[in-house]
Amino acid sequence: MFNKNENHSLTKKTRKGFKLYAAVVLCIALLASFAVTAFAAGDDPVAVVNNLSTFIFGLIRAVGLILLGFGIVQVGLSLKSHDPSQRANGFLTVAGGIVITFAKEILNLIVG
Repeated sequence: MFNKNENHSLTKKTRKGFKLYAAVVLCIALLASFAVTAFAAGDDPVAVVNNLSTFIFGLIRAVGLILLGFGIVQVGLSLKSHDPSQRANGFLTVAGGIVITFAKEILNLIVG
């Protein structure tokens, strides 16, 4: 496979390219970390939090719908292959997808 006497060091061109890549990544990371957030003047802080909440619950709903679809496919495949353990996992995934999809409504029902 590898000759024990063979030298596996990087060539000068490869090392130079890697150093350039590392410098660019470091510069991008520093620029991103020093970025200053500008807030809009006169915005209601409660409205900003409500918008963020709506966005996050939208992402959670999307994940729930993906899990729900995957669970339905898993149940369908288990019915075709007559596999009870896969069927149980499919129903659990469907139930979890439903709960995650309607998490905001469930929380609103709990809080009142």
